[in-house]
Amino acid sequence: MTVNLQKASYTKAGSELTELQLLEALRRRDSTGIQAFYDRYVGYLTAVALRYVPDRAAVKDILQDAFLRMMDAAGRFEYRGEGCLKSWACRIVVNGALKSLRSQGKLQYVEDLPDMPEEEDVPVQEVPAAVLQRMIQELPDGYRTVFNLFVFEKKSHREIAGLLGIREDSSASQYFRARAYLARQVKAYLKEHER
Repeated sequence: MTVNLQKASYTKAGSELTELQLLEALRRRDSTGIQAFYDRYVGYLTAVALRYVPDRAAVKDILQDAFLRMMDAAGRFEYRGEGCLKSWACRIVVNGALKSLRSQGKLQYVEDLPDMPEEEDVPVQEVPAAVLQRMIQELPDGYRTVFNLFVFEKKSHREIAGLLGIREDSSASQYFRARAYLARQVKAYLKEHER
């Protein structure tokens, strides 16, 4: 399916373009359309990358590489409906973040951890989003990576194990340890900010 894009349609606001129009612009390497694509998704994709790699300079490199990959792969991408372009872009950024962590040797996992007691539920919703994001960024790299893949990317522990080259039970263990760490951080924050 081809969409007829008029240059005039970009000038008003890239947010008015459909994903399919943005994809067609990427395929044609239309500079105005590429800018509209970038403007629409850069904030979201930056937040995604920061969940995995808290170093903003590294995130800039990851995003630059990801946007180049998107432009190169746009011709092979199969459009399946509104929302799929954003999901595809997110997957590319997550894979770039994982590649960056691997290349720096930062993904270290502890095998054969003993079982941990289940943490009681903590009122996470009472912690401001920016504070919670900072807590996640402060997790050790292995914990943070597994936590993000499980919680935000909705990957199973089997899928995470395959992505990261670890055992399935190691993925589960890293996730539960990350969760326990975050629970302690949330409790401490709430205690500190009691009224």
